[in-house]
Amino acid sequence: MKESRYGMGVDVALPYEQAVERATEELKKEGFGILTTIDVQQTLKQKLDKDFRKYTILGACNPPLAHRAFEAELEIGLLLPCNVVVYETEPGRSVVSAMAPIAAMGVVGGNPALKDVAREADEKLRRALKAIEAVGAAERS
Repeated sequence: MKESRYGMGVDVALPYEQAVERATEELKKEGFGILTTIDVQQTLKQKLDKDFRKYTILGACNPPLAHRAFEAELEIGLLLPCNVVVYETEPGRSVVSAMAPIAAMGVVGGNPALKDVAREADEKLRRALKAIEAVGAAERS
């Protein structure tokens, strides 16, 4: 799993459409629903007449975690939902990345209740990414 200051992701041997499908399925297993789906390629073509790679932003929400976060900090909605991106790197290969909840929640300071929510969301997103990575590895075999 690759990590950055604000995200974590996996590079998988899955076609783009299958990677979007697997991401949605694995997120669901971890209690996340998809609130929004943004087709970046289509949007950039329609709005700017620009070509772009296959790229989708999934707005994932885990209702129990979101509720706890709202109870701890009402303005936390500015940082929700948890964005997950899926994009094609080449035919048959995709990247699935998720925001890093711990880094995102770090913006709001030292609220211990938010730290617990962020840690739990981070664990769930990591499990989903590892499951997607395992599917991609199995596809190569």
